[in-house]
Formats: sequence, C-alpha cells, structure tokens
Amino acid sequence: MTDLQNTPPTAAGAQVNPTENAFTKRLSHVLGDLGKNGIFIALIVVVLLFQIMTEGILLRPQNISNLIVQNGYILILAIGMVMVIVAGHIDLSVGSVAAFVGAVSGVFAVTMGLPWWLSIILSLGIGALVGAWQGFWIAYVGIPAFIVTLAGMLIFRGLALVVLGNANIGSFPIEYRALGNGFLTDLFGETALDPLSLGVGALAIIAFTVQSLRTRRGRQKYNQSVEPGVWFVTKLVLVALVIGAFAFALSTFKGIPVTLIVLAVLVLVYGVVMNRSVFGRHVYAIGGNLHAAELSGIKTRNVTFWLFVNMGVLAALAGLVFTARLNLAGPKAGDGFELEAISAAFIGGAAVQGGVGTIGGAILGGLIIGVLNNGMSIMGIGIEWQQAVKGLVLLLAVAFDVYNKRRAGGR
Repeated sequence: MTDLQNTPPTAAGAQVNPTENAFTKRLSHVLGDLGKNGIFIALIVVVLLFQIMTEGILLRPQNISNLIVQNGYILILAIGMVMVIVAGHIDLSVGSVAAFVGAVSGVFAVTMGLPWWLSIILSLGIGALVGAWQGFWIAYVGIPAFIVTLAGMLIFRGLALVVLGNANIGSFPIEYRALGNGFLTDLFGETALDPLSLGVGALAIIAFTVQSLRTRRGRQKYNQSVEPGVWFVTKLVLVALVIGAFAFALSTFKGIPVTLIVLAVLVLVYGVVMNRSVFGRHVYAIGGNLHAAELSGIKTRNVTFWLFVNMGVLAALAGLVFTARLNLAGPKAGDGFELEAISAAFIGGAAVQGGVGTIGGAILGGLIIGVLNNGMSIMGIGIEWQQAVKGLVLLLAVAFDVYNKRRAGGR
C-alpha cells in the first residue's frame, strides 16, 4: 500500500495545474474565435496593406464611397450566391441574367418611356421568371445546377445581345440612375459633416453592441462557452472603431449612397431568413445532408426551386444597379459577374460541398474582392495581373477552409 501511495502520478492520472488549465482554455478559445473571425481580420489586413501601397488613397472618403458604389453589384450577387452554395448548388448564369435584365430595363425606361419605378418592377419580375425557369429544370427535372446555369449563361447572354442589337441603350431617367449613383444628401442642408451618416453609424454601433451582449448572455444562460471578457470587449471596440471611421468618411463626402441602403436592407432581411426562419434552416439542412433532409420531411425540391427564383431576382437587381451606375445598358455588361460572386462566397467561408456559409461572410468576401479591384487599379496594375491575384486569393481561401476541416476532423 505504501509503495502504491508513494508512486508518482502517471501521465493518465497526472494532476493539472488549475491556473495553467484555465489559461490554456482561454488561449484555445481566443484562437478558435480568431479562426471564426478570420475573414474579418483578413479584410482589415488587406485594407491596411493597400492603404500603405496606395500611399493613403484607398481610405480617402471619396474612395471609400466609390468602393461601395462600384462593388454594390458584387455584394448583391454574393448574398444570393452563398445561399445557393450552402444548399449544395452553383449558379453560373448570374452575369448573363444581370446583362439581360439590364438590357430589358433599358428598353422599358428609355426606348418605351415607361415610368422608372415601373421599369424596375417589371425588370425584377423578369428576373424572377428567369430564376423560376432555371429552378424548374434543377428542382423538378433533376438536371444538375452546373449544367442548367451553364446553359442559362449562354441563353441569356445571347438574349441580351438580341435585345440590344449590339448597341448601347442610354440615357436613363435621373430617378433610375439614383439606384447606382444616388446619395442621401441635402436632408439637413449644407453642413461640413452629414448628420445622417453619423447618426446611422452611431445606431449601427449600438445595435452591434446590444446584439453581441444578448448573444453572450444567452450562451452564458445555457452554460455554453464564451470568449474571455477582455477579448469580447476588444472585439466590440475594434468593430465600433471601424464602423465609426466608415460613417465619418461618408459624412465628409456626399453622405450615404443609395446602394449602401439597398445592401443594408438586403443583409438584414436575408440574415433573418437564413438564421431565424424555417426556410433558412431547410437550406442548411439540404446542403448538409440531402438524404437526411428528405427523410425528415423537408420538401427539398420546393426549397431548391425558390432558391433559384430568389437568385434570379437578386441577379436582376444587380443588373439594375450596374446599369444605373453606368447610365448605360451595353452588350459587355455582366462579364465575369458570376466568377466574382462565387469567389466572394468562398472567400467568405462557404464550403464547396455545401451546408456551410453565411450572409455576413459573403459580404466580407465581396469587400475583399472590391478592395483588391480598387487597390490594384489605383496602383496601375493591369487587368491581367488583377485576375491572377484574385484567382490566387480564391485558391488560398478554399485551401485554408480544407485545412481547417482536416485539422478539426483529426482532433
């Protein structure tokens, strides 16, 4: 007995220092949280890198506003694309659909002289019909989305050329152009700083803080792990600084772009749809395990159909925003839109096999692409090298996702 009592503890029964154990848990939690917020950190790194390389031009108020206006169509498409990818599909036709709807809207608003608001409504309706057409073949006939949307890419690119006749259509009514170039200005008269931009920024900071506190308290209530208090407060401060700086920059130029309002509404609505609604849960279930989703009673065909209807509407909206910004509907519109939208979704953390992805991640991925486009253009880098860099970023993002999944599977 004495020998057994005096025997040093084995590795299996070794005593763990409570202080060391607590520190290890906190460090592990912080590192895990860094992984979850990696896309946000990557965006900050890219912004800081190009801020230095462009000698401060990137974060000038006018350029920040231009970033939103010039890349609004990518962010709109990324919202719909990440939903499609989460469900385990892909859509290669969004660029052609955007071009086709932009051309049709030109016929409505310019050639036929219809009211601008009616032209927009009719164009969005056509986008929904295009989505329904493709959704029918995918959901109910069973043809893979890759094939259907590849065919759609050719069909609607051809129809766009038919509508335009290899010519351009312009100029659009001023109200229509506001969708892509408008600002919420002159609401408070001539002021050095736009009060609306500052007020919206303050509300955004408050909303983010309140939501973060509610989420943290909810996890604590059910005895779920939360990040250390210092790290939590640090995150709140960093996000508040970013939002505040962004709002201040907008307030010193022209105020809030209409495109930003459209994006904010879309992010809020689709964030609720994907995180709080039955439809959103069904989308994740289908992407995670289609067979299990069918066995659980989910009408997978209906969900898939409406996903592509939604994608058609968002592609149409992206086409309208792009056309409004250029004040022109042309045959080259929409070139490469699908590649940038898909890249935004994957850079933002969507999984290739489906079941994983968020609206916020897709927006951050789209912003990274936008910063790359804008920063390299400011530096005078040719389009050929811009394409190569964006391709490399996409490859690294997917490789990082695969690495994380393998590491998690090995634990």
